[in-house]
Amino acid sequence: MQLAIVCLVTIAPGAPVLAQADGDIYTPPLGALAPENLARPRPEAPFDLTGTWFVDLNATPSSWRFGPPYPEFTEAARVHIEASQAATAEGKVYRDDIGQCWPAGVPLIMTRVWPMAMIQLPTAVYMISGFMNSLRIIYIDGREHTPEDLVVRSFNGESIGRFEGDTLVVDTRYFVDHHHWMDQGGMAIPAGAELRIVERIRLNDETDQLEIEYTMTDPEHWVGEWKSTKYFNRVNDVDIAEVSCLPNLNENMLSTSSESLIN
Repeated sequence: MQLAIVCLVTIAPGAPVLAQADGDIYTPPLGALAPENLARPRPEAPFDLTGTWFVDLNATPSSWRFGPPYPEFTEAARVHIEASQAATAEGKVYRDDIGQCWPAGVPLIMTRVWPMAMIQLPTAVYMISGFMNSLRIIYIDGREHTPEDLVVRSFNGESIGRFEGDTLVVDTRYFVDHHHWMDQGGMAIPAGAELRIVERIRLNDETDQLEIEYTMTDPEHWVGEWKSTKYFNRVNDVDIAEVSCLPNLNENMLSTSSESLIN
């Protein structure tokens, strides 16, 4: 795991900057909710994602998964995939971190059979998943990604978006390298620190349906690009409620029983 070496420097009152490991100075952007940032003139966005959305499962109940088709997996991934398949055949569970209340992370929070509320502002899109109330923020105020030696890695990564015509292109990187999965259960596919996800998000005005094309790379775990396209329907009779994942609520699950868990 890479450590961020951060030194806080103040060059003027109210103007903190960060010194990177190589001595360069990095000035963080204005916050997405800063009045000055919100008031900056910008082209009008081609669509507004504000609303509650749910992944389209009309094709099959398992449409929330990101495969098949799957890419060619590396040996580092096959170790987990084969172990999870063997555990399933024995009626056991392999590393169900989500069942033990570890965050699911992107991309699973987008599709894991829970709705997601979105609020779009001129500077950012705030997403709150009904699945563990996971928060994801897509910054659309023109900022760049945080320098790698300063960023704080997370399960949802750092998402930077920009509009290209009628498409919102979102580049997400800087994920954690532990307890993060692309899929679990009988197909345990890990995600690592090199995971990068580029989404192309479009809104179909006629059907009021979102289309998100995912292009995912993680050279540690698969070869080349892993592509998947998901559709999301607007749901107007659903609100996101408070959810807390507590291990004692999952005591009946095999994944939280030590004799059933394969380490």
